[in-house]
Formats: sequence, structure tokens, C-alpha cells
Amino acid sequence: MNIRTVPFDHPDAVKLSDQVQAEYHVRYGDGGDATTLDPTDFEPPNGVYLIAYDGNDDPVATGGWRSQDANGEGNEDGDAELKRMYVIEQARGLGLARRMLAALEENARSAGRTRMVLETGTKQPEAIALYTSSGYEPCVKFGYYRFHDDSRCFAKVL
Repeated sequence: MNIRTVPFDHPDAVKLSDQVQAEYHVRYGDGGDATTLDPTDFEPPNGVYLIAYDGNDDPVATGGWRSQDANGEGNEDGDAELKRMYVIEQARGLGLARRMLAALEENARSAGRTRMVLETGTKQPEAIALYTSSGYEPCVKFGYYRFHDDSRCFAKVL
């Protein structure tokens, strides 16, 4: 797996984002994640967006983080918010999500962020299993979905 930093609006990032949004729609029936994201949110040093490519140079996994500080949506100073973690169906079970997560954590730590936070949902049990097995613990809900019953928020000190 070759992990590369790309802009959030890179064609491969858009392709994978569309796929994850379609999966969210299937799981939740709500059209996908409605959280507002701006490509500049993922520009270093305030964030990063990564894509993993396979040996054929096809994009197979993605994820990013963006800086968040104390705000009215439940974030704390020093937060790095994980967004758009996704592995294409054909590449699941190969450890790509865990490798992508580790790369994002290291990048956020290097950028001075002190805590990685994420929001997922009850209809994504494999995501919850990945995060909890990687040291993430439930935290106060934050962000766009903080009032939704299916929302689950997790944090890990970096």
C-alpha cells in the first residue's frame, strides 16, 4: 500500500468520498454524511487528506483529519477530527483501515494536535470495532450529529 497526501478535492478523493457517501445512504437511508466539509480544512498543517493506492495505482482507502478547537459543537482545544475513513469493499479485511488510521494519527500528532476524535454510527459496527481496538474510548458527543441517537463519538489521546 502506497499512502499519499492529496487535496480533499483530488479526483480520487472525490471518487472515494462518493462511494462512502453511498454506503452511508444504504446504512442510514439519509443521503450520506451532511457534515459541512471544505477542502481547505484538510490543508497542512491544519489537516491532511490521505489516499492509499494498491500495486496497480488504484485508490483503495482514504481518510483525513481536520483541526478543531473548543467550539459550540463539543470539540476541545487540540482536537484532530477524523473524517471520511473508508476502504473499498474489495480491499476490506487486509488491514488497510488500521494502517490508514495509524498514518493519520501520526500526522496529527506531528502537527501538534493532542487528541483524535471521530463520530460514527451504530450501523457501522466494524468501524466501532476498529476504533475501540485501536485505543479509542467513548467521549462527549460533538459535531453535526451530536443530537442523533445513532451517533457514537470516540476520542484517543495522541
